[in-house]
Amino acid sequence: MLNADALSQLRQLKSDIEENKVVFPGTVKATNGRFGFVALDEGRDVFLPPEEMQKVLPGDRVNIIEQEGDKGKTQGVVDELLETRLDTFVGRYLVKGKGHFVVPETPGINRWIFIPPKERQNAEPDDYIYCRIHKHPIKDGKGQAKILKVIGKAGDAGIERSFTVASFDLPDTWPEAVSKQAEALDESVIEARCEGREDRTDQPYVTIDSPGTQDMDDALLAEPNATGWKLSIAIADPTAVIEPGSPAEQEAFRRATAIYFPGEPLPMLPDTLSTRLCSLMPDVRRLALVCDLQVNNDGSLGDYSFHQAVIRSHGKLSYELVSNLIEGREDDDIKALPDDVTNSLDQLHQAATALRKWRNDHALVSGDRPEFRLRLDENRRVRLIEPSVQNEAHRLVEECMIAANRCAADFLGQQDKGLFIKHPGLRDDRADNIRALLEGYAPDLADVDATSAEGFRDLMKQTEGLDSEVPVKSIISRQLARAELSFTPAPHQGMGLAAYTTFTSPLRKFSDFHVHRLIKSILWQEPLTDLNEAQLAELQLTQFRARQAANSLESWLKSDFARTLGDEPMPGVISRTTPSGFFVRLNANGLEGFVSCKTLDGKFSFDPVTLRLVHNKNGRLFQLDQPVTVTFAGVDDERKQILFNLVETQDEGAAGNSEPDTKDDA
Repeated sequence: MLNADALSQLRQLKSDIEENKVVFPGTVKATNGRFGFVALDEGRDVFLPPEEMQKVLPGDRVNIIEQEGDKGKTQGVVDELLETRLDTFVGRYLVKGKGHFVVPETPGINRWIFIPPKERQNAEPDDYIYCRIHKHPIKDGKGQAKILKVIGKAGDAGIERSFTVASFDLPDTWPEAVSKQAEALDESVIEARCEGREDRTDQPYVTIDSPGTQDMDDALLAEPNATGWKLSIAIADPTAVIEPGSPAEQEAFRRATAIYFPGEPLPMLPDTLSTRLCSLMPDVRRLALVCDLQVNNDGSLGDYSFHQAVIRSHGKLSYELVSNLIEGREDDDIKALPDDVTNSLDQLHQAATALRKWRNDHALVSGDRPEFRLRLDENRRVRLIEPSVQNEAHRLVEECMIAANRCAADFLGQQDKGLFIKHPGLRDDRADNIRALLEGYAPDLADVDATSAEGFRDLMKQTEGLDSEVPVKSIISRQLARAELSFTPAPHQGMGLAAYTTFTSPLRKFSDFHVHRLIKSILWQEPLTDLNEAQLAELQLTQFRARQAANSLESWLKSDFARTLGDEPMPGVISRTTPSGFFVRLNANGLEGFVSCKTLDGKFSFDPVTLRLVHNKNGRLFQLDQPVTVTFAGVDDERKQILFNLVETQDEGAAGNSEPDTKDDA
């Protein structure tokens, strides 16, 4: 038995070890295997063996100690948990003997997590469940979870949407305070806010949208003048109804954007506001923030001004009807339109045509790429995918919205506060590859400074339809940075504009809602709570996660629909390439699937400059925009990814070595 002196010495030794040990802070990164890594704050990655990975969760902030592991390689030992960032997750309920577990569907958690008896919420085996970490595994590697909600079973109607909402932690119900605020509002609030506004109810504004759209946030009007057209864009004004800092505004910030899930959107504002009181419905008085602007005959913008107004839409028109009117077709619906509406639509088309020509000449216009619409059945699964045709009416609305947004950006750019959308063009880490691409396949453009607004615009214009053995513009378009929110004006390279913002979708995007607040605070001294840098970053991240959620749900629905494709050969084009294979977009329905190099004869190397896959021996290649024919090969259920097999034909074998026509894939 140790005496007091010996115990004291042991305690001192332990204290000395603690004081002298070297720890490194970092963030846990998971892999598809049982092992992981810690990304140290100093910039290195340290390997975490399975027994250490069992103690942590993806995203955990930890201190680690480095030690020598097997074969003399350095590995990490978790010393201390600093912060855990993983709170909620989704998975399947599993019963194994007497143990009840959740099998996480969250990437990076490659283990079953025990659910104690009091936290099981009457879940049944194979249920999808929404869980919270109940006990972190840091002490013994044995974490626990509690069930917050039973989502449902695979095969339930709408389970894909419910699972996606839970997986991305999206709010799917309204807080009580928001519901009470919305329920307290009715038509009387509109009438109360009309005082002091311009009365434009007699002017023939119309909305142009899809027939099923209820949250209509823009109405248009145009009339000719001596130098072109006066274009008037009326935008729904929810900021006039929603008090600054109120629960509805706070919830709108938290959601950041409406998410247009197939079949059932997830709105940013309650229906009382987004589809009724603030929506620019026909034949009712509605509040609007109006941008009046001069469109010159050459499509350039002249003077503009903003107005708080009351309008009455004279018609909810569909894209198809307006397109038919533009193209000179006649039907009963067109004949029923009042003369002042048809005259305005004719002037709107002329003004939009001039605006588009100006953008073609002085900015950048994205080429029309085939788009497709998912039609769901009663079980909320895809029954049909059909082309969504972009007609002249779509382009008319697009040009009017861009023109109004350019005016808002110009106006805010003259102030000391604003909210802008900037796009830096090429990704910084791809600059060397793009330079090598131009030197090899477009030497006349090799000296263009693609980092400047003018240089990037020239580069994208001059690579349009470039006669080259590789699709230069498509390659460049695959290596662009993401657009970002900013408090200061900066070029939007993707549009070829010196500055840009959006205020035309305030019912659907909080950034547009906030731009309304900014404009009204400057012109009419209305209350404004400025966003700070942390809030801007949060807004940006929430918008990004919303896009991820929408894409995730679409991928799931499309992968299930792909099982109905059969084994018939299907033509498509290569839309993306990776070192392990390439993605093919089908011509008929836009579905994208992956062709793995493992299914092709021989070995292929990936060229990061041309984004080509090249056979190591015979030189056969696959590249962007290349036509190919494929068959359905299955679905990777974990990734919700469609798999294709390449159909080997004599013509396509030759095509693999030919120089395909370039197409605009911007």
